[in-house]
Amino acid sequence: MEWSERMNAAVDYIEENLAGDIDFTEAANRTCCSKFHFQRMFFAIIGVTPAEYVRRRRLTLAATELSSSREKVIDIAMKYGYDSPDSFTRAFRNVHGVTPTAAREPGVNLTTYPRISFHIELKGGTNMDYRIVEKPAFEVIAKPQSISAEIVHKWVIIPEDWEKFWWDYWEAFFREKRGESLDKMSGGKPGLVTGARYLAITTIDSDIKSFSYAVGIEKPDGPLSAGYEVITIPAATWAVFESIGPLPKAIHDLEDKVFTEWFPSTGYEHDTKPELEVYLPGDTNSQDYRCQFWEPVVKK
Repeated sequence: MEWSERMNAAVDYIEENLAGDIDFTEAANRTCCSKFHFQRMFFAIIGVTPAEYVRRRRLTLAATELSSSREKVIDIAMKYGYDSPDSFTRAFRNVHGVTPTAAREPGVNLTTYPRISFHIELKGGTNMDYRIVEKPAFEVIAKPQSISAEIVHKWVIIPEDWEKFWWDYWEAFFREKRGESLDKMSGGKPGLVTGARYLAITTIDSDIKSFSYAVGIEKPDGPLSAGYEVITIPAATWAVFESIGPLPKAIHDLEDKVFTEWFPSTGYEHDTKPELEVYLPGDTNSQDYRCQFWEPVVKK
């Protein structure tokens, strides 16, 4: 069965149980992959988590029933997983802009969030060169920053906001002379594990509810500057992809292709470990600038 068919089987399960209990482990079983990989792929491609998709679909169906039946509001609320009229009203208003009672008035505008379907679209048929490497655990020193509040609004990633966050983070990185501090600690030498001058680490929790982003270096043997945290990157199998072009567009475009094209067409799935952007020495504004994206993977 193709990847898209397996993901659509998971959507079938979700849709069939919108008025009942939904187990995302069971949804992931329909895709023959882990719960984490299912949620990560769903989020990367659709832009919302499976839980947020369920919430929007339930409120869409609730709006349909409110406007087409005389069933009590509390009964519809309970049917779609809300245990009180107040919680249902708040959620309903956030999506539709009106209260459940007002939704029954003629001519009221309501919002529909349609059912999704997955398909693989290989854009341009371009090659995606990669290599698989295994590395032992190693340590990085960096200053992590949570990105969930800044980038994810109601579990929708807005690309323009993510890019602004990226620029703001790096602007602060150089304004605060973190680069000079890191270079002093490393002696300007690339990391022994990744070869990076700087490493960007994106950590995502197992339920896709929080994110952090940090830029640092592989931990040197000498003394460390104040204000940095030690982050342990666990032993992992990595799929390593090369990015060519100016930052941040080149590497962000590459990351999108990894999730929309590479994962669906290979026998790997995302491991529950941090993702790495490996920034090599060079002019990051150059059309020829080369860096790498390291994705933790496991064989299905």
